[in-house]
Amino acid sequence: MPIMIVLAVPTFIYGAHAGSGVLSSVTNMFYTLSNVSNEPTPTPLPAFPTVLPRVGVIEHTIGEGDNCDAVLTYKMNMLGASEIFSDTNPSTVQQLGKDVGLDCHRLQPGMTMHLSPQYPLVALGGVLLKIEPATAREVLPTPLIKVQSKEEYAPDCSHGCLLTVRITPEVKVRLTVHTTLSLHPGAWIWTQARLARKAIPNFPNYPYADPNASLNGMALQACDFQANDTHDDDSLACSQLDPNSIDTDGGSWLFGVAGSNALDHWHYKIKAPAGTQILVWLQEHGGRLSYHAGDPIYRYDPATRLYVKL
Repeated sequence: MPIMIVLAVPTFIYGAHAGSGVLSSVTNMFYTLSNVSNEPTPTPLPAFPTVLPRVGVIEHTIGEGDNCDAVLTYKMNMLGASEIFSDTNPSTVQQLGKDVGLDCHRLQPGMTMHLSPQYPLVALGGVLLKIEPATAREVLPTPLIKVQSKEEYAPDCSHGCLLTVRITPEVKVRLTVHTTLSLHPGAWIWTQARLARKAIPNFPNYPYADPNASLNGMALQACDFQANDTHDDDSLACSQLDPNSIDTDGGSWLFGVAGSNALDHWHYKIKAPAGTQILVWLQEHGGRLSYHAGDPIYRYDPATRLYVKL
């Protein structure tokens, strides 16, 4: 009996340890095979476009009886041209002459002039890098108390935030946004925005963007705003940006790039090869912009450095 006890106790202890090891190994194998995970799979971000929207001009040949107001009105849908460029303010007409490359008071049939889109918009998508308040924070009279919280802080951008967004691996823009969406770095941002206009002294409502300005670091006003898969239906409409002439003109010019990771996001039904730099006229209805077949649409031609009909 003592001999059996001496042999049984070690045998039991060894068998128990071996059995638990086998059970643990089998359990781990089943977990590995079933790939059990409580972490959500992140949604892959769209690819950056290979080219960026490009600011440019349209060439127009002067016809019989043409004048600058008529050309801007009928060619560029600029119904308020005579108010923006007015003989009552000669410096504005002189500036228009510099922009189109002709003296508006001495037009002759056969002359060519360069026409820029007024208050143009641009269609952009990219990764949100940084969120800052649009205005400086007010200094509190009492010291701040640090509160430990595991929840990620989402700033209130309903009164405006300044976003830094990467639109290509090398190019970043700064967007002024008013939105109630919760924003976090790493989100993919879709937006239309008004391009920064060229600064002209004593001409605060000058309507044209600088074709030589770089998008990198440019400050833009955002409208038609979306973060990841959520569109902010309460964000600013593009016609609410100031200044603009969307309500007066009945629409807006937009620079963009054709492709599934670019202009196609807005479902404008524009037929052009991916990567084509586009200038298109969008009609405005009820605060929303849309493309209608037959409306003016152009593609950028690198050979002439002009926008030509698509």
